[in-house]
Amino acid sequence: MNIDQADPAELAALRAAFDVDDREESALGWEAVHAFEAEHGVVLPEPYRTFVAEITDGSYSGPPEYGLLPVAELPNDWGNAEQERDLSKPFPLAAPWMWEDDSDQAENADENLEQVYNHGSIVLGTDGCAMNWHLVVAGPHRGHIWLITDVGAAPFGEQFGYTTAEPGFAGWVQHWAANKPWYDAP
Repeated sequence: MNIDQADPAELAALRAAFDVDDREESALGWEAVHAFEAEHGVVLPEPYRTFVAEITDGSYSGPPEYGLLPVAELPNDWGNAEQERDLSKPFPLAAPWMWEDDSDQAENADENLEQVYNHGSIVLGTDGCAMNWHLVVAGPHRGHIWLITDVGAAPFGEQFGYTTAEPGFAGWVQHWAANKPWYDAP
């Protein structure tokens, strides 16, 4: 997973995975991507950065279930859209966290949850029922995809043990395009 330079083979696979038509959001272009990054104090990880600049900024054809959101949007079922999101602050997790079962974190649960939802990630889209896919844009997990739900959060990629997919945006899209279940590890 190279998050600093777009791989032409990954970009070709991303183009092939999306059936972009007139209903789709158009690509942002590099000027708008640079403006978004400057406004939020981040550099989007590759190949997502080139994807939104040159291919499309959002797609009805997925992934996830309800389509890929434009880079600056949140899902319709997002809890508190008024809450301040700071993309430049590091995403706080490096390992799965099921807060519903974690009594050790109960004392600081609200503060920790606020950071998980609002620091260092953009929301790629939703599978519904508060199951949102995030792309980490700041911190040690930059470039990784995380599924954040109402009960916990888990990283996506074969090294984390839940799936056979490659990590990162390209691996996530290719896994979806191959029609595989998200979590398919034995």
